[in-house]
Amino acid sequence: MVRIVIQRTARPDLADPGAPGDPSRPPAPPPVSTDSYPYGYTRTRPLRDPAPYWPPGPRRRWPRLRPRIPRWAKWAIIIGLVGFVFRRAVAWAVLAALSAGLHLIGVNVHLPNIRFGWPWQSVTAGTSTNTMVGPLVLQKIEGISRPALGTEHFSFVFTHKVSKSIALWPCWYSATFYAVGRASATVDLNPGPAWWRPTTGHFQLRVLREPAAGAPGRVAVSMALPLPQLPQSVHDVTVDNTLSKPISTDHSFSYPGLGCGALIQPQFSQSVLYAQAQSMAFDQATHLASVTQPLISTAEAQATTMIRNNFIQPTVNALGYTLTQFSIRWAAR
Repeated sequence: MVRIVIQRTARPDLADPGAPGDPSRPPAPPPVSTDSYPYGYTRTRPLRDPAPYWPPGPRRRWPRLRPRIPRWAKWAIIIGLVGFVFRRAVAWAVLAALSAGLHLIGVNVHLPNIRFGWPWQSVTAGTSTNTMVGPLVLQKIEGISRPALGTEHFSFVFTHKVSKSIALWPCWYSATFYAVGRASATVDLNPGPAWWRPTTGHFQLRVLREPAAGAPGRVAVSMALPLPQLPQSVHDVTVDNTLSKPISTDHSFSYPGLGCGALIQPQFSQSVLYAQAQSMAFDQATHLASVTQPLISTAEAQATTMIRNNFIQPTVNALGYTLTQFSIRWAAR
């Protein structure tokens, strides 16, 4: 016998909800912070995203770097700008150096006339560089490193005698020679900075006419130099052996006797003759007026020509002037 029992509830709202897949089952409430872990987690429900998702933006592109300028190019630009600003001074310096170099090697070339000037100086018809002429010429003179020489040849006669007497018996032999000496007097063209101080008055330059309308200016220079210096030692004088020769001989009545001829030899040593001739030439070059005066005159003329033609004239020409007057006076130190 089979018994069928059907059980029904009295209140339908208390009935057990359907299976999870039952559409009549009400949805689960959302989790709250007070719920315990895992906050209403179920196997069929995905985890909550802890942070919102931001889609990636466009890729940033860095600007292209500019190429670096080389250091030599920077210096070239700086030097070019400086040369452009001081172009008058640079052109004047180049022409002055070129003129001095050509004059030194003996080449005479007519170069353009460019006057010295700074960028802040106004260029007018009456401008001049008078203040620059004197110091530049003096600076050129202070660069002289060698003296001027006045060389002269002079002739003289000397006698060499050898005496070797035997008791009261005389025995001697002598010879007279003609000799040609050579000596030089020197002029110091650069006595030193103290010599050229403005208070001494040893250098004066006067501008007689300024350059204007393409015509060169005119200057006059007067200066003082130390007196020429005569030879200071016997080694400063030489004797020309090729022009020296014996002119006469003399001897005692006993020469060339048997005893006297054996003691004395007429062939004198060359070193002895040269030393005697050199000593006599030095004495004449320092004390004999007929020798010292030509030496001093020649040295003064050489110094005047050298300092005017090699140093002062090229410098004033490069500055746009002509040397019309030049004089040197000789002063003691």
